[in-house]
Amino acid sequence: MEFLLIGIIVFFVLIYNNKINTSMFLDDNQKYFDLLKEKDYEFLLKIRYGDAKIDSEALYMKRIRNGLIVTIALIFVFITNLSFINIIIACILGFIVFKSDYNKLKGYYKKHLNEIDSLLPYYLKSLEVLIQHYTVPVALARSVEDAPEVFKPGLRTLIGKIEAGDSSIQPYMDFAQEYPVRDSMRMMRLLYRLGLGEQEKKHEQLNAFARTVSSLQNKAREQKYKARLEKMEAKTMAMLVCTGGGTMLLLLISIFMLMGSSTGQ
Repeated sequence: MEFLLIGIIVFFVLIYNNKINTSMFLDDNQKYFDLLKEKDYEFLLKIRYGDAKIDSEALYMKRIRNGLIVTIALIFVFITNLSFINIIIACILGFIVFKSDYNKLKGYYKKHLNEIDSLLPYYLKSLEVLIQHYTVPVALARSVEDAPEVFKPGLRTLIGKIEAGDSSIQPYMDFAQEYPVRDSMRMMRLLYRLGLGEQEKKHEQLNAFARTVSSLQNKAREQKYKARLEKMEAKTMAMLVCTGGGTMLLLLISIFMLMGSSTGQ
């Protein structure tokens, strides 16, 4: 056991001092590791960090590295009693460590779900005002500075594709796939059609777009109030349970005290 502990310590010291080049191994096998990457990982990073300059690939490879280190360390621990089951356990625990950062991002998204989903309708409402005076591509470009931080990278990419000459619906769909919030696909289709419309039909199409945006805003408000109501109900229920439990406990104590005093007499 002493030699095993020394071996584990030496192994981690070599990794820490870059004597064992884990980066080369990870880079050489990145295409295989990318198969494990979650489809919404980039989106969740944007939700969590907004327009901050983060290296998503570096963060992902750090997750891979942590998972592999845990797996290898556990195999070292089980080396004196190595079996197929122990290897499976080491791999499962390594995978749990790999998934932990993703689960934190997912938890952040779920916690702020209503707030995040409400960002798109309010952004589209401000875009609607700009579209009344400009074409859709120009309105998109002018909207970037006042857009929610989380949407800015995707908007810049969308505008770049349009300015590069891509007049298809694909840039709009790419944005919707990058930000899969409530009704993003439908709203990007409407926005694309609005950009294609003839000038004489623009007012009619803009009214339809405005009605849809207003409907989304109402949904966002309803969800917000519903979440607030559910939170209040949960707090009320917890208070009632605590009060009822405390009352029952006091009654039981009183009964035991009465029984004790009657027995003493």
